[in-house]
Amino acid sequence: MASPLVSVQTAGRRVGERWVWRGLNLDVAPGDRLAVRGPSGAGKTVLLRALAGLDALDEGELLSEGGPVRSLPRHRAEVAYAAQRPALFDGTVEDNLRAPFALAVRDGQRYDAERARALLARLGRPADLLGQSVDGLSGGEAQTVGLMRALLTDPTVLLLDEPTAGLDPERAEAVEAVIADALRANARRAAVWTSHDAAQLDRVTDRSLDL
Repeated sequence: MASPLVSVQTAGRRVGERWVWRGLNLDVAPGDRLAVRGPSGAGKTVLLRALAGLDALDEGELLSEGGPVRSLPRHRAEVAYAAQRPALFDGTVEDNLRAPFALAVRDGQRYDAERARALLARLGRPADLLGQSVDGLSGGEAQTVGLMRALLTDPTVLLLDEPTAGLDPERAEAVEAVIADALRANARRAAVWTSHDAAQLDRVTDRSLDL
């Protein structure tokens, strides 16, 4: 059996004095389509950020391929977190899409402008968005940029935090289709979703973790 791509063991996270969750065990295996469900405040985003290595666990261990994470930059290159409200730096949309490819950990990977334009079109956004300053983006546009940035780097695990929140049904459907194609392109690739739309989670995932 293949090792899990990413795992947490006896994991706990707290905010202030309150434990959000404790004793959590989760394996994300190659090919997984996992929904993380729970009410607001259950710690769904907290879990995705922990899996990405963006926030340290307060107890327990984060594992990669069945062993300790020895390099956080390498781990973050393979486990991409697409936030509902992504952190974008000053500059254009294309500047933000190019940025990950300048990192040493991505030596050998190159930004593909043609692929970016094609992905933008599939997501229902105009080509001139690439040249726009991120300062003027709407929430939905910024969310699209964050998702594109994750997809273009070809991670092994996609952590999708409410990736269609605030989008109209047509654009939400386009996001689901683009993600489905990314998963089909690599049989090992896994996705972990959160969404307030239970019907969406039923469509795009095949197992659930309830927090």
